[in-house]
Formats: sequence, C-alpha cells, structure tokens
Amino acid sequence: MNNDFQNMVPGYQECGRLNVSSPWDNKVIGSVPMIDEQGAEQALSIAFSIYSDRNRWLPIPERIEILKRTAAIMEIMTDQLTCEAAREGGKPLVDSRVEVIRAIDGVYNAIECVKSDAGREIPMNINAASSQRIAMTRKEPIGVVLAISAFNHPLNLIVHQVIPAIASGCPVIVKPAEDTPLSCFRLVNILREAGLPDEYCMAVMTQSIPVAEQLVSDPRIGFFSFIGSARVGWMLRSKLAPGARCALEHGGAAPVIIAQDADLDDMLPLIAKGGFYHAGQVCVSVQRVFAHRSVADEVTAKLAEFGSTMKCGDPNEESTEVGPLIRPGEVERVSEWVDEAIEEGATLVTGGKKLGDNCYACTVLLEPSPDSKVSQMEIFGPVICVYAYDEIEEAVSRANDIAFSFQAAVATKDLDTALYCYKNLNASAVMVNDHTAFRVDWMPFAGLKQSGLGVGGIPYTYEDMQIEKMMVIRSKQL
Repeated sequence: MNNDFQNMVPGYQECGRLNVSSPWDNKVIGSVPMIDEQGAEQALSIAFSIYSDRNRWLPIPERIEILKRTAAIMEIMTDQLTCEAAREGGKPLVDSRVEVIRAIDGVYNAIECVKSDAGREIPMNINAASSQRIAMTRKEPIGVVLAISAFNHPLNLIVHQVIPAIASGCPVIVKPAEDTPLSCFRLVNILREAGLPDEYCMAVMTQSIPVAEQLVSDPRIGFFSFIGSARVGWMLRSKLAPGARCALEHGGAAPVIIAQDADLDDMLPLIAKGGFYHAGQVCVSVQRVFAHRSVADEVTAKLAEFGSTMKCGDPNEESTEVGPLIRPGEVERVSEWVDEAIEEGATLVTGGKKLGDNCYACTVLLEPSPDSKVSQMEIFGPVICVYAYDEIEEAVSRANDIAFSFQAAVATKDLDTALYCYKNLNASAVMVNDHTAFRVDWMPFAGLKQSGLGVGGIPYTYEDMQIEKMMVIRSKQL
C-alpha cells in the first residue's frame, strides 16, 4: 500500500513534502505534500466556488451513495487501515483495530443522520399577526468547512470531522496533525474512489503556522472544526472571520470518584485501561482518582499492579497493550512532570521512568500536591494520580477545582451517591461504574470551560454544519 500521497488541491503544484515517521522507532513510513500561501488560496477558492454555486451542491441521494461506498471500501481495507493507524500513531494494533471499526460505524451513523434529518413546521395561524400564513424549514449546508485535527486517533477523528461535512453537503478542507497525516489522506482518497468529486474534500498539510492561520482566518470559511490542545484551539478561534461558526475539542484531566462501597474488582481494571490506554494520550483519559480513605491503599496497589504488568512496546505487535508516546519530546515532558510531582511530595508507587526514547512506563502516583502539574493540567501520558478523601463533598470539590471540565466518573453501588456526583461534578458527562474514556460516536461529546466549545459526536457535528432555513407562505386560502 503506497504511503506517499499526491497533492489533493486541484491545479496546485506542491511546494514540498513532509516525511512521516513511526513514533515507535522513528523510521520514515510515508510522506504527504505540503501547501504554501498559494496552495491555501487555491483550496479556499475551489471550496468556496462549489458552495457559491448551488447547482454544484451534491444532491442528498448522491451523498448517501458516496458514503455507502466509502464504508464498503473501508470494510475491505480494515486490516490495512488498522496497520497504518498503528504505525503512524503508535496506538497498539488491538486498539487501532477498534478505532477503524468505530470509524466505519461512524460513516454509517452519518448516513442515518442524512436519512432521518428533516426540517419542521413553525406554528402560524395562531394570532392576528400570523393569520393566513404557513411556515416550514429545511436544512442547507452551512458553507465551507475547515477541519484541523489531532494525532491521537488518526482515522476516527478525521471521520468525525470530514464525514459529517460530506453528509451535510459542505465542501471541506482538512488539515491532519503533522505526526499522523497518512490515515487522513487515505480516507480522502477512499472518498474520491467512492465517487466524491475531488474538489469537495481536500486534505492539506500546511508548510507553516502562518499558512494554517491563513486558512482559519479566511472569511470564506463557514465552519471551523478543531481537535487539539486548548492553547492552539483558543488562539485559532480568536482569528476566525466574523460570522464563522466553530466547535473546539480540547483535553481534560478526567476525575474518577471511588466510593467506599465500590466494586473494586469490577472497576479497577476499567480505570487502569482508561488511564493507560494509548499511553494516556486520550482527551478523557483517567488522570485523577479520588478514592475513599478506607479503600485508597487497595485502589493504589491494584492500579499499580495493573500498570506494572501491562506490556509496553511495539504497537505493531498483537500482544502490546501500551505503545509509545507520539514523539520523544513528549516522553521527556511526561518524565519532567512526574519527577516534579515527586519532588513536591507525591509518592511514586510504580513506573516513573522512561523506557527508551519513545515509551514511558505506566505510572501511579499517590497524593501529588493539588498544585502540581499532574493535578492541574492534562498529562497526556500513562500516569494515574490517586488521592484519598474522607467525605464525598471533599472529593467532588477537589475534582472540580481545575480549569478543565470534560467527562468524569463515579464508582458506587449507592444510587444517591451516583446522583450526587452527577449533580455536582463539573462535567459534560458522568459515567457511573465505568471509566471516563467511555464513548460511542453517536453520543454528545463536549468539553466545558477550557476543555472546549460546542458538542461533538457525529449527529451533533452534522447538525452544526447545517443551517435551518425558513420559508413563510402567506395565502388567503390559509
């Protein structure tokens, strides 16, 4: 399977190429073309010309057929897509395979959105002002979509941003993460193979940050979809042209509250998986565990046992459970944060060491300082922090006392405890007796506070990428 992709902006000559390396061994595994200012302008001009000419809009039946063929091709290519995602992103094969299956399901989910979507009737003839009138709405694409994505789910994140755009009828320009562009370019090629006109979806890799900002700030962009760091997301949002809508998905420092009555045998394997899965490089990864003091020692010991027995290493091996971090610099950063937390009083229970240049051992820290980076910021590494508490109110207060708010969890057999946490945790979703990283792609997925803006999930993104256009008819016959 060729991993050296060709330019996707019609009529533009690429200005150079970006080599893509495996995070496991740093070997080059493919390349993608880059665009400069001229390429960005060409992509914007093409996409906007489609949106401006309603005769070029894709009819709904055509969109459905393209998406059906896309899903069918992806199903045939499941093994290739799995291997490619694992090689470029470092997520082990067992988890990359799940990602690809989810991505295919996401395409089918978008098809169902198109089939079930409809406008609505607006009440009229209910007073003198509305007499002799009928009003109804229908959906139209919002405009050109610009999607900028993250590295940690190199195929499924692109599906979440690009496929709803195609389903809603929007031309889309997509910029994947520099570390993991191959799966994105592969998906766009599949869409084109399935019959999508080349101009309708263009994958691009910008030559520089100013070129990316040129795309974001252009007034021809109708909707901006961003998945990545809070620092970059909020900065880019500030550069949007007036009228552009957006959705931002950042990260968090997800809390789990373990009550005194929790079923630890059931919950702790889930919490360990939720914290160490993909080396902790998940925006809702378990990071902070608040355990009742009566069970805190057992929680800490068992999480450490799970972490120390997980196989870390080559993501291309079926037996690997935890792969590398995306780049060596991230290994250094995680190591510095853990060392700093230990200096500030945390107890290292397991891990706390680099495994070569690319991996970091699954780590459990007990009682880091509330002011430590590991307590306040998103680690994005395989580190779980455990804190003991005496009263549930204390646990909830400490869980809420950071700038981020995304998904949270509580482990308990008591309904009142579960409902108390659901009511009082600052979170967009609270999982009861499950880990914080649970997700199915049709549910709402939203970061609050500094964790994001808007609601993700394929049906919600599909809705965001449309406008509801109303028609009012006045007739004496009404």
